[in-house]
Amino acid sequence: MERTEEYLSAEDAAAYLGVSRATLYAYVSRGRVVSDPDPASTARSRRYPRVALDELKADRERRRDPALKALGALSSGAPLLDSALTLIRDGRLWYRGRDACELSRTATLEEVACLLWTGGTEQADELFSRAPSPQVGRREGGSIADRLVARLVEARAEPAVTLSEPSRPALRAAARAVGQLFDAAGATGSGTLADRLARGWRASNASDLAAALVLCADHELNTSSFTARCVASTDAPMHNVLLAALCALEGRRHGGVSERVAELLRAAGRDGARRAWRRALSTDGMVHGFGPFQRPYSAGDPRADEILARLELPGTHPAARLIVLAREELGMHPNLELALAALVERAALPAGAAFGLFALGRSVGWIAHAFEAAAEGTLIRPRARYTGPSPSA
Repeated sequence: MERTEEYLSAEDAAAYLGVSRATLYAYVSRGRVVSDPDPASTARSRRYPRVALDELKADRERRRDPALKALGALSSGAPLLDSALTLIRDGRLWYRGRDACELSRTATLEEVACLLWTGGTEQADELFSRAPSPQVGRREGGSIADRLVARLVEARAEPAVTLSEPSRPALRAAARAVGQLFDAAGATGSGTLADRLARGWRASNASDLAAALVLCADHELNTSSFTARCVASTDAPMHNVLLAALCALEGRRHGGVSERVAELLRAAGRDGARRAWRRALSTDGMVHGFGPFQRPYSAGDPRADEILARLELPGTHPAARLIVLAREELGMHPNLELALAALVERAALPAGAAFGLFALGRSVGWIAHAFEAAAEGTLIRPRARYTGPSPSA
């Protein structure tokens, strides 16, 4: 028979761990704590198995022990890899020493791509043509994510380009691959990548898309970028690197969460922000699109702040109401996914556009990470600690 004392409420679980409820929900979102619907509650609240909380406490103790610290390295921000691309410090994001938010106001994605790939922006006009592109890569039907994947699969039939160094041919191939991804997502006509995408998506304000793309370009060693580095370290062709990274991005703990955030906004507009907020908490134990940001930001995601400031949402907008609830009830801040969902809703962009913006912007960062990893000439090969049964005698 089930013993109710084996489960704790959210309030008791947070106290048991010695953290705030916001941090508890962050643990849930990262998969470090599991939660179940409470069958005895009429409010659809969730309960937390004590055994799962004990496992988390033990894990935190292991991290304090130098002899055991390496065991959780891949999920705790280690091992560290040298990179000259992106710095997160003091609540700000920097691309090669330049403030990413400032770049989103002044630079094109093409210029940011060149900055990440070469350290300068001078080659942007040479590498990225503003003339109408040929029909290669442009597709109809299917979701934006499906079209991006299909384009990269088709690229297997083309001459392979590896990324051992950012040579002129490799840079041209990288720029061409990015342009073809934009074509696959629906970009049309001439102009910058953002201009062409805005035209294809019938967006009235191309500058908002341009800013969002720049802010999505890189975010240090996230999971999809680490995937790109691993694949590039094998000397795989560039389209393999991009396809592997894109598949990682689609995961629901990464960019794939964008659809849940979009549904949260739809529910807030349909049923009211507070009801949508409560439903998300009771169903998932957290609210996608928000976070406490102990790592890497302590006072909110500057990318989200930048996009939301551009949108100037009225206080009655569902996203604005959710932001107030998150701050007042849990001390949480909006993250990039919430800002992208608000942009998509505000501009009436096509379904899946939030993920599309994320993937298209991040593609230039994946290529930059691939250049770095391939140039090192070393296979990325973490070791495993065996935890299975002992071999039979």
